Amino acid sequence: MKSIYSKTGSLFSLVFTLTSIIFCSIAFALPQEAAVPGGVALVPLNVALSKSTTVESTPSKAPIVFYGKQQIMVHQHKQQWIAVVGIPLSAKPGTHTLLVKDSGINKKHTPVKIPFTIQDKEYESQYITIANKRHVNPIQKDLDRIIKEKSEMVAAFKNWQAEPEDVTDFTLPAPGRFSSPFGLRRFFNNEPRNPHSGLDIAAPEGTPALSPAQGRVVATGNYFFNGNTVLLDHGQGLITMYCHLSEIHVKKGQSVKAGDTLGLVGKTGRATGPHLHWSVSLNNTRVDPMLFLKEEISQLEETD
Repeated sequence: MKSIYSKTGSLFSLVFTLTSIIFCSIAFALPQEAAVPGGVALVPLNVALSKSTTVESTPSKAPIVFYGKQQIMVHQHKQQWIAVVGIPLSAKPGTHTLLVKDSGINKKHTPVKIPFTIQDKEYESQYITIANKRHVNPIQKDLDRIIKEKSEMVAAFKNWQAEPEDVTDFTLPAPGRFSSPFGLRRFFNNEPRNPHSGLDIAAPEGTPALSPAQGRVVATGNYFFNGNTVLLDHGQGLITMYCHLSEIHVKKGQSVKAGDTLGLVGKTGRATGPHLHWSVSLNNTRVDPMLFLKEEISQLEETD
């Protein structure tokens, strides 16, 4: 099987068009499951509900679920509640636990623990040469700026909008080659750094960066590492981020629809060339954006 990240040219234009057409006919779908570090676990909550009540029918109120300190997205799917859990890249393989604090029908609200299993996954390494040495070893005034900007972005990632947009099925935010996949173990000028927390899409400078789904702009800014950046809130802890833009065309608080222009692809911040860095965050955890694209992309990978 060839890696989809190595495909270029017309295939990605085809995929971009295909997913856009498909999205118009399907309003909501669960992401693809990959219960690995950097992936998404889909955990049925019927076990937790059966322990907290003798009522067999699915309650109308969504359970309130936590993974550690983070509240978890919950959606009703095929007559049962499903917890959609973002798994950190730092997560260890083995059994992990969700805490169901409110089943919606248990008057005592007795917390119920429900286990799920995380499998191991190894990510490849990537070595990048950065000409601007301050983007590898920032000086003190850079660090002061980075700390402030990180606080702003973390606040956006932690944002919780209880009413979901009912969208976890995205279109590609830009056509182009997937130049750097999610999860790469990165080395800048041979110095180890944090794993790659998004998907890089190589596209010419000035290419429109589009919203992959409806949402609300929760932050914009020009950040030291990320350059011109937009963050969108899609509800229930699902946040997407778009970096290295040459221009930003939206404002904080603005509502957007799928296909709306967020800005233009560029190479601002720490970038070796024009591309769009696209991150997907679920319960304040960066996960693989590929899991939120239509499975038709994976099918193209298998048949090409």
